[in-house]
Amino acid sequence: MLKRRGILFVISSPSGAGKSTIARMLLKSDPTLAMSVSATTRPIRPGEVDGKDYNFVDLDTFKQMVADGDFLEWAHVFGHRYGTPKKPVYDNLAAGRDILFDIDWQGAQQLFQQAGGDVVRTFIFPPSIEELEARLRKRGTDSDEVIDARMARAASEISHWDGYDYVLVNEVAQDCFEGVKNILDAERHKRSRQTGLIGFVRGMSKAG
Repeated sequence: MLKRRGILFVISSPSGAGKSTIARMLLKSDPTLAMSVSATTRPIRPGEVDGKDYNFVDLDTFKQMVADGDFLEWAHVFGHRYGTPKKPVYDNLAAGRDILFDIDWQGAQQLFQQAGGDVVRTFIFPPSIEELEARLRKRGTDSDEVIDARMARAASEISHWDGYDYVLVNEVAQDCFEGVKNILDAERHKRSRQTGLIGFVRGMSKAG
């Protein structure tokens, strides 16, 4: 196989539009893909596993990580802080694995500033604002006040869609997943990522 640079593959969407579901489907379908596990100051939720879903840390620890330059990106979201630790990302890239990021537009922007051409950004729209609110209420995990805050934030997040390389509408999760998977496959085969291509072609020329 040709050698290539790893991909930092970002999926963003308003809360409730399905990015976490699509991310889980991608990970299940592709064992070579590694998930970037964010650090967060928010409390752990039922069913979540520390170190798998998030690295749960207190505020003082998070602030120290920021001061030490341990994050590729970080942001305030709904009163809590979230950040992507550098070391696990770099370790996975060194091992030849692509990294999947489930982050918002602020994180995507910061990551792109850090890693440029190795970042691929995909934004997922809900079918409509009305459907987005219906999905949030159907989850039954948030109060009306929190849902109102999420809806207000959704408008801001959607306004940043043009900062992404690809956009999809998540009307049917399976269809959206197939679209995201096709994007990842195409990006993996881009000529610009094939670091071993020149040597491979030269070897074929000599063989001829």
